[in-house]
Amino acid sequence: MADSGAQFKAVECFYADRGIGGSSGLGSRPAVIVVDVSRAFTSSAYGVGADSPPAVPEIAEFLGHARAAAVPVVFTTIAFEPAEDGAFFGAKVPALRELRTEDPAAVEIDPLLRRRPDELVLVKKFPSAFFGTHLASHLVQRGIDTVIVTGCSTSGCIRATVVDAVSYGFRVVVPEECVFDRAEAPHRANLFDIRAKYADVMRREEVEKYLATLVGRAD
Repeated sequence: MADSGAQFKAVECFYADRGIGGSSGLGSRPAVIVVDVSRAFTSSAYGVGADSPPAVPEIAEFLGHARAAAVPVVFTTIAFEPAEDGAFFGAKVPALRELRTEDPAAVEIDPLLRRRPDELVLVKKFPSAFFGTHLASHLVQRGIDTVIVTGCSTSGCIRATVVDAVSYGFRVVVPEECVFDRAEAPHRANLFDIRAKYADVMRREEVEKYLATLVGRAD
């Protein structure tokens, strides 16, 4: 891990010398996207999941701060109808085919996150929370300028969502304790790349301080 850290540091310096890895900053109207923290992804009973990822309670605590600041929260879950097989995404990750709309135990949001009835859940079929959903129009309608991305997996659906978010013109923030993957190496590598090119990767505490400045604001 020490050698890996040194390599990341060397690349970071290399990028900085060439003007890569700046900050996009924080806007005034954020929303939180919770990507695919469903039961299937937080239980090893499913091929896509792992038991009790440490990031899940981190996300749960973070959402408390977001709700206190009246920041909109949107959840996504992956689920396929009986006639769907996930196309080539399902071919690459056959374990995804376990995620069926008729199996709420798999696709419902993990109860630890205490989703509220007024918090939108979008059902998606592919990695990005934006692809094939009305997420972009939902955010634009509410004047959102900053997207805070949490959930899983860092190397897949988080990365895809972050890239689409910045492509749609949003500032993007990733609280690093609030994203997770099935393995440490792809998690760290993709978090590094996201920080360098697409989003501000920040400590959860820093993002919570930002949210605290929004408490009690007049819309």
